[in-house]
Amino acid sequence: MDTTPAPFVPPAPTPRTSPPSTLEMIRIVYRNPLELWGEPSYNQPWISVNGLGGPLVIANDPALIRHVLVDNAANYRMAAVRQKVLRPILRDGLLTAEGEVWKRSRRAMAPMFTPRHIEGFAGAMLERTRAFAERYGGGGTFDISRDMTLLTYDILAETLFSGEIAGEPGGFEKQIDRLFETMGRVDPLDLLQAPDWLPRLTRWRGRKTLAYFRKIVADTIALRTAKIAASTAAIPEDFLSLLLKAEGPGGLTRGEVEDNVITFIGAGHETTARALGWTIYCLAEAPWERELVEREIDSVLAREPDPVKWLDAMPLTRAAFEEALRLYPPAPSINREPIEPETWRDLHIPRHATVLMMPWTIHRHRKLWDRPDAFMPSRFHPQNRGAIDRYQYLPFGAGPRVCIGASFAMQEAMIALAVLLSQFRFDTTAQTKPWPVQKLTTQPLGGLPLAVTRRRAGS
Repeated sequence: MDTTPAPFVPPAPTPRTSPPSTLEMIRIVYRNPLELWGEPSYNQPWISVNGLGGPLVIANDPALIRHVLVDNAANYRMAAVRQKVLRPILRDGLLTAEGEVWKRSRRAMAPMFTPRHIEGFAGAMLERTRAFAERYGGGGTFDISRDMTLLTYDILAETLFSGEIAGEPGGFEKQIDRLFETMGRVDPLDLLQAPDWLPRLTRWRGRKTLAYFRKIVADTIALRTAKIAASTAAIPEDFLSLLLKAEGPGGLTRGEVEDNVITFIGAGHETTARALGWTIYCLAEAPWERELVEREIDSVLAREPDPVKWLDAMPLTRAAFEEALRLYPPAPSINREPIEPETWRDLHIPRHATVLMMPWTIHRHRKLWDRPDAFMPSRFHPQNRGAIDRYQYLPFGAGPRVCIGASFAMQEAMIALAVLLSQFRFDTTAQTKPWPVQKLTTQPLGGLPLAVTRRRAGS
């Protein structure tokens, strides 16, 4: 008799069976876009309709996604609606810059994210995670979503900025929640294509928070430039120094340096934090999967002290993380629009259409995945990975604009999970009732309150 437990099915909106009215659509998009998508989005290879803001193409077919993001990427730019949300926050940071500005920034940052550099961060990642884990020593109930934000911020500050970010981490965590709650939403006026001179409530509500982040960036850069000018101490060869060296004629402007710093402070840790939180939650709800991961971590840590090697040595832990990334992609939508109209197979894509490639629906698509709503890390086990098309799994995007920090995030996640799950066990409580909400990233409404108890290796 098969005694294997049924896979855990984590919370997610039920696909709609009828389209919303225009007013309802605006309300849903503002409140939680994940609740907008209907059955066709989870079953069809693509959908082409006239949306509220003009032509809309929802692309789910991996071949179509490859065409837009890779094969004909030169004909596509960032979609206008996406830019209206992100550009007021990030300006000409790497996520929002286009053309020559984007190329300059990408060239300037590439050396920091080579395998050699990323492996060099492993020691600091391990040290910061061990220090962070001390807060769980006495056990208790903790909001793991909030904690992972603090942890990844701590790691980011230490590895990319040598611990020299102005401001206090606690205040930062509160402010980033405020930023996503306000400016991290699509404004109804943008959906209606209202003229830019009409004030947006979302941006007005977030202006003080954005000013807070801009001040952190200005103060952080001022600290480093003063150190460089003084020449009395060794200058860290980190991300910030790299950007400042790229400043000048033919390189980055001071504004672009600031925009890229705020991009990595504001977004560079947030995506990994969300993925870690959802992973720990899913493992808590599926203790039979958690047991496999704990056993693997205990075995690896007992024989391999070098954290650089943990990523390759822990395929089951990595599979659990990748499965959480599938179910709760931190960046749930990728938006493009064509510069010139084109036809792909029998699909016509008009000029300025919004082309949505949504990891949220692609990762749960009925034609691409077996039991797509279930938490099944086995689909990412080494013997099964070959069945997954490169363009049906997009947690870090694809093509020229693939996430530059993907390898950094994977190494960081494996080290964090190894340390936390080797020392502690995380269990759900009666208050653990998260609901996925899209506010730039896929966040758990209500947080992730989990009971934390100390464990011993093998227990």
